[in-house]
Amino acid sequence: MPARIINVYLFMKNFSTKAVVAICALGMSFNSFAGNKDRAGQAGAPEMLINPWARSTGLFGLNTAGVGGLEAMKLNIAGLAQDSATDIGVSHGIYLSGTSISINNIGIAQKVGETGVIGINIMSMSFGDIPVTDYFNPEGYGTYHPQFLNIQLGFAKQFSSHINAGASATYVSEQINNISALGLAFDAGIQYVTGKRDNFHFGIVLRNLGTNMRFTGTGFSINGDQPESSPNYAVTQTYPSDKFEMPTYLNLGMAYDIFLDENKLSDKDATPKHRLTAIGNFTSNSFNNDFLGLGAEYGFKNLFMLRAAYRYENGIGNAAKTTTMYTGLAFGATVQSRINGKGPMFAFDYSYRPTQRPANGVHMLSLRLTR
Repeated sequence: MPARIINVYLFMKNFSTKAVVAICALGMSFNSFAGNKDRAGQAGAPEMLINPWARSTGLFGLNTAGVGGLEAMKLNIAGLAQDSATDIGVSHGIYLSGTSISINNIGIAQKVGETGVIGINIMSMSFGDIPVTDYFNPEGYGTYHPQFLNIQLGFAKQFSSHINAGASATYVSEQINNISALGLAFDAGIQYVTGKRDNFHFGIVLRNLGTNMRFTGTGFSINGDQPESSPNYAVTQTYPSDKFEMPTYLNLGMAYDIFLDENKLSDKDATPKHRLTAIGNFTSNSFNNDFLGLGAEYGFKNLFMLRAAYRYENGIGNAAKTTTMYTGLAFGATVQSRINGKGPMFAFDYSYRPTQRPANGVHMLSLRLTR
């Protein structure tokens, strides 16, 4: 594991406000921005890099510092402790439109005690019907259905009015016909907020630090004859697969809320109607290029939000060098309102991330109910 990942893990165990600022300053150095080229493509479990929630994917997952509620479980588990007694949500993703790949996700979070929140998130991926082919049947003779399943259990706590921290564990299951792989991954994160209106946010999270995985099953066995024996008899040969690691990465993010009508308020304690949040994020990947992103979100009275972001990585935009299917852009919107004016908050979120041809982009839809 890279030394920078180990250092951050130690920091998670003994964090302080001063340490947060120091890590931010060191982590944002760009002398290692290219990522780890020697290990590129060696990780497995790629679904662990997928965020199924539409609100945060509208910012390309750059809002490490400010994400809250259920969405935090797939981005920064510390945000799960942000104010809400109960949070229930479902989401559906059309992954690479036209490929029959879909994402279904459901989650629930519940406050426990004065400052703690526990949450569970279940995400599955379906790849549609894939034809079975072999040497003698190149046109196919049936179909199979790969299934990926992630079950995440997390807990976050508000340690003070300025600091949230949390941790989670994710059970990972991948099944392709008659072979499968199982694993366990862990996340740990911190969020820090300060400012006149709690408008400066900082977040750090280490994700997908977990066990090695290996595909096993009867799919690796071949029945054949033993030609040197007399009489011939059938034998079964098994070819084991190699182990692979989880796609571990570190996120460092900052956000700043600008209240556009703050100076026009006659009452200093009144809540501004217009908010513009500037967002910056750096991702240090263990098995991929590093990411650097900027985004912005406009909110009106906590009822309507528009967001957009751009995430850069080395080689993006160059067809000969790029290692990503994305163009780097992301867009999203949210409409939400309290039921009957005073009841739970019902929210509809949508996001779209364009991709390189021939894919037709990634669409995410979410519904959430919070109180």
